[in-house]
Amino acid sequence: MGRVFLVELEGRAYRCRFCDSPLALAEHVLSRGFNCRQGRAFLFEKAVNISVGPEEERLMLSGVHTVADIFCCCCGQLLGWKYMAAHDKTQKYKEGKVVLERWRIIEDVGDQEYNLLEANQNSSDVEFA
Repeated sequence: MGRVFLVELEGRAYRCRFCDSPLALAEHVLSRGFNCRQGRAFLFEKAVNISVGPEEERLMLSGVHTVADIFCCCCGQLLGWKYMAAHDKTQKYKEGKVVLERWRIIEDVGDQEYNLLEANQNSSDVEFA
């Protein structure tokens, strides 16, 4: 096995819950309304630092799709799936998109938001009394 080089993401991002590898930017979320066996899932325009498993036909709530499981390229943990092909015309928008199961990812606040929170902690209402 060779050396793993991770793509770093700038801004608010979602990371692997198991190894903290960056996976997708918050701005690439297309829908937060997806479901999986373990609960909620998010549909993303794209993701990084993943490996794609073999394609298979899978019956989902929205019909039959050709999907491939996706895994964290760093720790190998199953993260969700990628829509490879949709058989229903109304589901074609999902092709090439990635679903990350919510319980398998964590949201990273990012440097800019952290600095804003830090600045707000330093202010006090007492100064204005």
